[in-house]
Amino acid sequence: MKKLFLLTFLAATVSACSSGSKAEDDGWIYLFDGTSTEGWRAYNGEDLPPQWVIEDGALTFDTEKKLESERQGGKDIIYAAEEFDNFELYLEWKIPEGGNSGVFYHLKEGIEGGPAAVAPEYQLLDDLKWEEINNAKLEEWQKTGADYAMHLPDLTQKIVKPAGEWNTTKIIFTPERVEHWLNGKMIVSFVPWSDDWYERKSVGKWKDYPKYGSFKTGYIGLQDHDSPLWFKNIKIRKL
Repeated sequence: MKKLFLLTFLAATVSACSSGSKAEDDGWIYLFDGTSTEGWRAYNGEDLPPQWVIEDGALTFDTEKKLESERQGGKDIIYAAEEFDNFELYLEWKIPEGGNSGVFYHLKEGIEGGPAAVAPEYQLLDDLKWEEINNAKLEEWQKTGADYAMHLPDLTQKIVKPAGEWNTTKIIFTPERVEHWLNGKMIVSFVPWSDDWYERKSVGKWKDYPKYGSFKTGYIGLQDHDSPLWFKNIKIRKL
């Protein structure tokens, strides 16, 4: 009897653990799972630029490959299968020394100025080496984790990893609050379309771009900045 009870207890425990793991995965949509680029294409284009390839389970930008002159669209890419409004986005990424990229959301096509003039951007950068390599000084709003040209990261919480190491990023968007997370720490939070948000837009880099940040739904995008890039485990869930 004791043996039967123990086996029953263990089976129930395993079942509960399995159910818990499954529940944790519920609601997540994989935009990139390491095996397929289905759903991705060039911003304002019809297909995926040839520089974006899968290597060792990562979505990689290969700077050695050239863009055919007759292709439509640039080298920034979007997940075009679906637009998202309120969401939690998770991804892992790494860049080389001097690397530069970004993650866009609420991105729309066919608007003058390109993705950066339309969509908010979670900045990705080699904070530790970019200035030395490029012999230039950057502002904090240009560095990793910033809401580019709008909201600065909290340096007391920011964990910067050297180039070539994997980072984790999380973006949470709701009309009440936006959060940028880097390597397990929240480093940016703000209220979109608030008085403060409009003030920052009116006096900053986007003051002459009326469409910037105005859309409440749109595509997720990845930026090409002419440096190698690696992304994996890109997933999103609707809020």
